[in-house]
Amino acid sequence: MMREVKRDALSGIPILLALLVALAGAIGWLITSARHGAAGPAIAAIAAIVVVSVLMGGVFTVGPNQGRVRQLFGAYRGTAREPGLRWANPFFSKKTVSLRIRNFETGKLKVNDMRGNPIEIATVVVWRVVDTAEAVFQVDNYENYVHVQSEAALRNLATGYPYDAHADGEVALSSHTPEVSAKLKTEIQDRLEKAGVEVIETRVSHLAYAPEIASAMLRRQQAAAVVAARRTIVAGAVGMVENALELLAEKRVIELDQERKAAMVSNLLVVLCSEQNTQPVVNTGSLYH
Repeated sequence: MMREVKRDALSGIPILLALLVALAGAIGWLITSARHGAAGPAIAAIAAIVVVSVLMGGVFTVGPNQGRVRQLFGAYRGTAREPGLRWANPFFSKKTVSLRIRNFETGKLKVNDMRGNPIEIATVVVWRVVDTAEAVFQVDNYENYVHVQSEAALRNLATGYPYDAHADGEVALSSHTPEVSAKLKTEIQDRLEKAGVEVIETRVSHLAYAPEIASAMLRRQQAAAVVAARRTIVAGAVGMVENALELLAEKRVIELDQERKAAMVSNLLVVLCSEQNTQPVVNTGSLYH
C-alpha cells in the first residue's frame, strides 16, 4: 500500500529571479549576436533561452491546506505541503489535492430498518484528506469514492437499528442519535481508510418513515403517547386517592365502611382521570340514606 512521502520542493522565489535574469541575459545575447551576424553565438543564445524556459516550467505554487503530488514518468516522487512559491524538476507532473475540511449531505435514502419498516434517512459527513498518496493512487476518484461508500455505510447502518425503541435499553435511530452517529462514523471510516481520508464527524440530518406508511406510523405513535399519558394519569390519581383515604383515617374526619370507601375511590378516580370537567353533586341528606 502506497503511503505519502512528504518532500517539500525548493523555494521558488530566488530560483525564479535567477531564471528571469538568465532569460534576460540570453535574450540580450541573442540580440547582440544577431546584430553582429554571428550565427554560432545566436544558436547558443537560442538554446539558452529554451533551457531557461523549460526550467521556468518547474515553478509552481502550493496554497494553504493544499498538497501537490509529484510524479516523474509515472513514479511517485513525494508530496509538497509547504505553502508558497516552489520549484521542482520541470518534468514532474504536479497534481493538486485539497487538504481542507469538506462536508456533504447524502441524498434521502429509502431503506428498511431492523423491523422491516421502510424509512427515509440522510446524513451529513465531514471529512478531509490526510494522505495524498493514498487519495490519488489507491482509488480512482477519491471524492466520488467518499460519497458512494458513505451512502453504502448509511444503508447498512439503518438496517441494523429499529426506527423506534419498543423496549427499555433498546438503541433506536430516532431516540439514540449520538450512539447512531458514532457507529456511523466508525463504519464510514473503516471503508475510507484505504483512500487516505479521515472522517471528522457524521450526523443524521433526516429521518422519517416512508410516505406509504407515515400516516399509519403516526397513528401508532399517537396511540402509544395516549397510553403512556393515561398510565401516568392513573398512577397519579391512585396515589392521590390513597393519600386522601390515609388523611381521612389519620385525622378521623369520618368513618367509612368498605362499600363507602369503594364508592369514594370510584368517584375520585372519575374526577381525576376524566378528560372533561366533572359536575359535583352535593348530598344534603344523610350519608347512608
